[in-house]
Amino acid sequence: MKNFHIYIMSSKTGTLYTGITSNIKKRVYEHKNHLIPGFTDTYNVNRLVYVEIFGDALSAIAREKQIKRWRREKKVKLIDSTNPKWDDLAADWYS
Repeated sequence: MKNFHIYIMSSKTGTLYTGITSNIKKRVYEHKNHLIPGFTDTYNVNRLVYVEIFGDALSAIAREKQIKRWRREKKVKLIDSTNPKWDDLAADWYS
């Protein structure tokens, strides 16, 4: 069974990016190492601060779209609810 992850990445200055993936470790690695040009590369968004796991793609996609529509304040409250210090949840994933 494949899992799908909704995740929020942050820069040190607080820029947020919401995404979806079926391989969270690979995707976060790509963000951290600037392997994919675009928003997260440009704004140095490389800290994983929030994750939700889903068992099916449709639910994950619906949740991602929901979060992306939210104002910044609501996203911050979501992150604060599980990660109040905004620690990088993937800080020790790679050596």
